[in-house]
Amino acid sequence: MAEQPEDITLVKGHSFTDHPLQPYSENNLDRIYMDYNATTPLEPEVIQAITEALQDAWGNPSSNYIAGTKAKAIINQSRENVARMVGGKAQDVIFTSGGTEANNLVLHTAVEHFRRNCRAAEQGEGRQNGCTGLPHIITCNVEHDSVKLVAEHLQKEGKADVTFVPVSKVTARVEVEDIIAVVRPNTCLISIMLANNETGVIMPVKEICQRIKSLNTQDERLRILLHTDAAQALGKIQVDACELGVDFLTIVGHKFYGPRIGALYVNGPGTRTPLYPMLFGGGQEKNFRPGTENTPMIAGLGKAAELVTANLSEYESHMRSIKLYLEERLQATFKDKIRFNSHYPGSGILPNTCNVSILGPTLQGWRVLSKCRRLLASVGAACHSDCGNRPSHILLNCGVPTEVAANALRLSVGRRTTQEDVDAIVEDLRESVQLLKERN
Repeated sequence: MAEQPEDITLVKGHSFTDHPLQPYSENNLDRIYMDYNATTPLEPEVIQAITEALQDAWGNPSSNYIAGTKAKAIINQSRENVARMVGGKAQDVIFTSGGTEANNLVLHTAVEHFRRNCRAAEQGEGRQNGCTGLPHIITCNVEHDSVKLVAEHLQKEGKADVTFVPVSKVTARVEVEDIIAVVRPNTCLISIMLANNETGVIMPVKEICQRIKSLNTQDERLRILLHTDAAQALGKIQVDACELGVDFLTIVGHKFYGPRIGALYVNGPGTRTPLYPMLFGGGQEKNFRPGTENTPMIAGLGKAAELVTANLSEYESHMRSIKLYLEERLQATFKDKIRFNSHYPGSGILPNTCNVSILGPTLQGWRVLSKCRRLLASVGAACHSDCGNRPSHILLNCGVPTEVAANALRLSVGRRTTQEDVDAIVEDLRESVQLLKERN
């Protein structure tokens, strides 16, 4: 979903002493990576799992000879690992190419399910009350493009009506009552991200699901489907699909030190919860996502999920302490010239995400980063890197003033970012800001 930065397997800020590689250097200075919300490097255990699968499990998983049965066994174990990470069952996990495909699959399913129900209603089989008009999708105005642009496309093509609920300017999260207020008889899907990739704000997905389920009728065909894109939350906070109450949950490997594939959790795919394929082929993934399985990448995803399940509390605690130290050092260095765009009253925030603006007329985020000698970071979502130097629409939608949003830096720490890394990049930022002020 996001472009990988320059050769980050050689960048300081991860435990690259674990790798038999020389430190990355440019002009004889180690670079420090703090863009873990964009992508993460592979853990050594993940690389090992991928390598072993490439060497030993090269067979077609649908074949009966040893290399094929070994591939199938690896896929089955990885499915168990991914399911355990999100509190589901192995049969609820469908492997995909990534989060974008998973999100597209959900929106496609919701529209198709509505269409089929209405066709059945015309034949006297029910759902007459909800079949007036187009299928209605509810999402919010700070979603990732892999939800936002799909919804906009469906709307433009006349295949769905979409309501983009604005987030609160106070909490930067979508409020439950605002979601409930726009529900219609023909609402077929509510899709709300679990955590925002720029602000780190955690959305009230569980509360939304509880309220919507109280509105749903006994007729399963009438119920509103519930989806959350959990890409940014996995590996940082506890994620339990059953506890949240969602029907669908999107999983993205490269956000939690795994490879660039993904998966979709579906609560009883094809039985309890509808799922309609967008691709047609050989019948893999129970016909929901056909195509010969990418065994090595699935092996890597399974290992990354296993590491999250085993070590989440340690990961979360470390990232939270480092982020707090980062914010303290930034505040001490820039004093009243700093504004945190990831501090909102009443909202939970990811333990690793610090969105910050250094105030000043020439201190736009891209300018500051261009003068940094060591820091590798971004001004927002990597998927928006081709949008020029415009302020992030996510921050603007959260109520951040334009001149503040223009100066934003998204600093996201990783599992092994150290206090020494923080000291170095804060000094780097101080020097960059000083240089820009002097040139001005």
